[in-house]
Amino acid sequence: MSRSLHHLHRPLGDTGLIVSPLGLGTVKLGRDQGVKYPSGFTIPDDDEAGRLIGLAHELGINLIDTAPAYGRSEERLGPLLRGRRQDWVIVSKSGEEFEAGRSSHDFSPAHTRRSVERSLKRLETDYIDLLLLHSDGDDLRILRDSGAYETLAELKREGKIRAFGLSGKTVEGGLLALERGDCAMVTYNLAEQGEKPVLDYAASHAKGILIKKGLASGHACLGAGVDPVKASFELIFGHPGVGSAIIGTINPLHLSHNVATAAEVLQGRP
Repeated sequence: MSRSLHHLHRPLGDTGLIVSPLGLGTVKLGRDQGVKYPSGFTIPDDDEAGRLIGLAHELGINLIDTAPAYGRSEERLGPLLRGRRQDWVIVSKSGEEFEAGRSSHDFSPAHTRRSVERSLKRLETDYIDLLLLHSDGDDLRILRDSGAYETLAELKREGKIRAFGLSGKTVEGGLLALERGDCAMVTYNLAEQGEKPVLDYAASHAKGILIKKGLASGHACLGAGVDPVKASFELIFGHPGVGSAIIGTINPLHLSHNVATAAEVLQGRP
């Protein structure tokens, strides 16, 4: 049995994107304030970050997730991915900003366009594979009233993004995001399965699903003798709607273990 994900890549709904079942989340490359992890961490330097990205690629990960709200993550990824753009499916976001230790939100059409143009520059690329609105929790208002989703549709027609969707917080938001767009990023883990209807809809309508907090932001705990990572991945990959789960580790051992466990779970499926 392989302990890598190279042969386990799969379609992300009908976006045309082919993704690894695990993606590398990069909040910890750019931000160490106001993040909900069980223990503190030090933002890795460029050498460490480069090695982590190299390891992810070796292990068969081709999906990398970033956002303007992740501090310096995007601007660091530009140089780190330089010359290897074709190896990666890049997910970024719009709507949430993080400056001077504080988050703020802006879903106006003008800000959405400015944010995407800035992400293109920071990431040193001509296109972003998937652009998600970074919800503040008021999913339906953002999708219906702000004009941001229509702006993302325009940017897709212009070729600046290949697919778009919502990183949301509600079932209603996730369903509307899929109805009118390509992908939803959904919380789904051993403790929180309230957004499962979004996964069900995606499975029956060939829409994309990315899972966030699949390991409950590092808090996954179960009874003695049960591997919480394996149990989490059995839940996640047991659902046919799931494209990929974003895992935000900066620990090479954790990354290797997560990949080996995901490979084991996926290869064990009929």
